[in-house]
Amino acid sequence: MTLPVARNELIVGNALTVLGGRHMARLFEVPDDAPLVGSVAFGLIDRGTNVVQVRPSSSCPLSCIFCSTDAGPCSHRRRSEYIVGLDHLLEWFKAMVAMKGNGVEAHIDTVGDPFTYPRLADLVQGLADTDGVTTISLQTHGALMDEENATELADAGLDRINLSIDSTDPEQARLLAGTPSYDLLKVVRTARHICSETRMDLLVAPVWVHPINDGELGKLVRLAKEVGAGKRWPMLGIQKCEFHPHGRRTREMRQVSWYDFYRRMREVGLEEGANLVLRRSDFGIRPANALPVPYRQGEKVGVRVIGPGWLRGETLAATRDRKRLVTLVGAELDQGIDLRVRLLRTKDNILVGRPA
Repeated sequence: MTLPVARNELIVGNALTVLGGRHMARLFEVPDDAPLVGSVAFGLIDRGTNVVQVRPSSSCPLSCIFCSTDAGPCSHRRRSEYIVGLDHLLEWFKAMVAMKGNGVEAHIDTVGDPFTYPRLADLVQGLADTDGVTTISLQTHGALMDEENATELADAGLDRINLSIDSTDPEQARLLAGTPSYDLLKVVRTARHICSETRMDLLVAPVWVHPINDGELGKLVRLAKEVGAGKRWPMLGIQKCEFHPHGRRTREMRQVSWYDFYRRMREVGLEEGANLVLRRSDFGIRPANALPVPYRQGEKVGVRVIGPGWLRGETLAATRDRKRLVTLVGAELDQGIDLRVRLLRTKDNILVGRPA
């Protein structure tokens, strides 16, 4: 089975409104006939495993000081936020799962926060109803999550929430979130509710932001145990803070090497009686049929501009054969323009190009 292709010759979308921030970002509604593979900001990503990354929206209510994608109201670089129609997303997802076979995990892991998607429970239900899907998981910082919508997601078929709690201290948690209104106590209450009152599992997924929350690592292990995380999967998965050219950082932050990261995980794990060095097999991740990449790096292809780019200086386009999205760098072009571009990146079907 092949993925859908865009059906309309002229693919354009609508900028619906603006979001507050230092640099106003347009909320762009992805047209229902646009491809949903090719962009890192929305749609679907296949990295050659049985996990399909599902990205229905890109917005975020937080402005975490370590955010690798510069998300949230304090973004300096974002030009647009995206939202994808439910039926459109499910059509492309079902076609991808049919290509991959059985045992697929749908992982909702946006470049913002999935709870900004207004039809999140309907999306989970649609993913759960797809033949071949055995697991549905979701990544969030929990700012928009509460007991009611968590229960709704569990009833819709969500299996696991990867919840990023970065500190057990409310003041430090607000500092790391870059948001004075971030309510750590509410997030922890919801975590307890998930573990005790729903069928879902919980994985506590802090980001180690060295040296700011160094002293919190052991406390976070104890918190994960206390709320009851890890029914079916590991209870804790600490993430390494990575510096990204388009991300955020503060003067206090220092990046640790992977060697030092794993050394520290083993030390904390030994102290707290927990396994903090996780493997793909802990989550049932394995190689699976990969979506073919139809183009080569360096190749010139024809595209049509369909909307604003994700970051400043970028434009969103679709290939003229309507199979993939392409992010054009170094240009902000008007919708409807046809041009040739040279592809700078094609790995994992995430396409980046520059006008040829």
